[in-house]
Amino acid sequence: MSEPRTTLDLFAIWRSSTPRPALVDARGGREVRIDATEVTRRAAGLAQGFAGMGIGKGDRVAIICGNRPEWHITDVALHHLGALDVPIYTTLLAPQVAGILQDSRARAVVVENADQLAKVVEVRASCPELSEVIVIDGDAGAGVRTLAACTTPLDPAAAERYLEAARARVEPSDLATLIYTSGTTGEPKGAMLTHDNFVFDATSASSQVPWPTRGETALSFLPLSHVLERLVDYIYFERGVTIAYCGVLEIADALGRVKPAMFTAVPRVYEKIYDKIQQEVAKGSAVKQALFRKAVNVAVADYRRGSKSLLYHVFDKLVYAKLRHGFGGRVRFSISGGAPLPSFVGEFFHAVGVLVLEGYGLTETSPVITVNTPPRHRIGTVGPLIPGVEVKIGGDGEIFTRGRHVMKGYWNKPEATAASIDDQGWFATGDIGEFDDVYLRITDRKKDLLVTAGGKNVAPQPIEGKLKESPLIENAVLFGDRKPFIVALLVPSFEELERWAAQRGIDATDRAALLARPELAAEFQAVVDAVNRDLARFEAVKKFRLIAEPLSMDKGELTPTLKVKRRVIEKRYANLIDALYSDGGD
Repeated sequence: MSEPRTTLDLFAIWRSSTPRPALVDARGGREVRIDATEVTRRAAGLAQGFAGMGIGKGDRVAIICGNRPEWHITDVALHHLGALDVPIYTTLLAPQVAGILQDSRARAVVVENADQLAKVVEVRASCPELSEVIVIDGDAGAGVRTLAACTTPLDPAAAERYLEAARARVEPSDLATLIYTSGTTGEPKGAMLTHDNFVFDATSASSQVPWPTRGETALSFLPLSHVLERLVDYIYFERGVTIAYCGVLEIADALGRVKPAMFTAVPRVYEKIYDKIQQEVAKGSAVKQALFRKAVNVAVADYRRGSKSLLYHVFDKLVYAKLRHGFGGRVRFSISGGAPLPSFVGEFFHAVGVLVLEGYGLTETSPVITVNTPPRHRIGTVGPLIPGVEVKIGGDGEIFTRGRHVMKGYWNKPEATAASIDDQGWFATGDIGEFDDVYLRITDRKKDLLVTAGGKNVAPQPIEGKLKESPLIENAVLFGDRKPFIVALLVPSFEELERWAAQRGIDATDRAALLARPELAAEFQAVVDAVNRDLARFEAVKKFRLIAEPLSMDKGELTPTLKVKRRVIEKRYANLIDALYSDGGD
């Protein structure tokens, strides 16, 4: 086959690969394997079913579904018609779903189950262009079809002929998807990504990293509504890899069963795994804890030195190999993206032999701009540029990028498009960064920068990352824009607090009472003081408060990719933040 031009070419490579790859439903302990021949038959049959509903080139069809084979079968079916999908996170509430359906003018929506169907039924009357509602699991009520009923039965040969004929009619410049940005700083906007955007980014990014190949399996759990998992799965198609799907809460079980060669995750997943390891170690005897600390110290020291000592090899059998076994034992590497990976987390995993390659990009850039590679990786950076991508740093530190990876624009928002992409094709990322040799380093979000009353610019994310290195702190959010000094809201790790309380014979059932204890406040103050020692005076966290509730997507405090919505949290806790300034400060 010639060089791929569209996502359909990537799928054609996948379905013709040997040994025959498959899509595997690994959710909830399942092991349901659908080989390439059956995937081809279902995709072609569904494409015919969509065509029978009048869906064709340029039409939008929303998908509200977790990671499972049917997600990609739907995606592939729509692309063969020249239609584009509109992925919607399953965690969004009905009003948010309505906003996307209305803005995209979706003609149809495919939902996973009764829970997602209920959201659409609730808002359907406000979406006049939504003519078809299709459910994957469960019964179809009035005005709803099942995915199975929409799929025309075809034999494999007929399916292959249909897809080949349809593939030739799709052009690289055709839109493949509208992906709505998660909106940490404003209203979500639909990024228009073309087939060429995805194909360029997939082939360029995959040329830099030893991805899994034919006969290997990858695990997909980062939501396919997220552009990174979408792009990575297209790379799996290009490589003829079997893809196994599970939910984010099933990662530990799925890693053990699937034993993947690779997976992709956001930093919070790695942080959770790191925290879980530390918590398990804390349950052991003093001797085991001391052994683990010594093993980690040796691993990190050897990693920084660039060579492995004899002691490393001893600890590798006693400690590191067991940690790698928790990932299934076959992981060649994994990808981290969507937000900055704390350096201490990345260094820990690298040191014990679990390679986590951090990259950088945005929904609007398809998404990969840079990625660390096994021979060229540097902790604390997001790696070198992938081939064919340009980057420049503006006078205020903002990162601009240009190339075939940049979106066509924002759907129905010409003014927002013009504000983001100049007439020379440079896209303004809104991120602040710098180059360390050829390695790009992200320092903050432009709109996240806090400008104090004294005119000092403070980048909150690095400081928040340092605070979260403490096992006591689940999340940290800094404030201080136009204020005399910086303050923080700290979300404790309540599992760690329960352990702390148990060791001291303190009742931990009443969280508010626990957080009010002065000896606990002293523990957090020590963490803050330690971080402040490495900060300039104007950056230091002068005051903080502990909050008794974790941040959540349901309350709108986190995006679906677990990024903090600083403005939402600032509004919700306005009184608490104001109280931190009410008695003055220096």
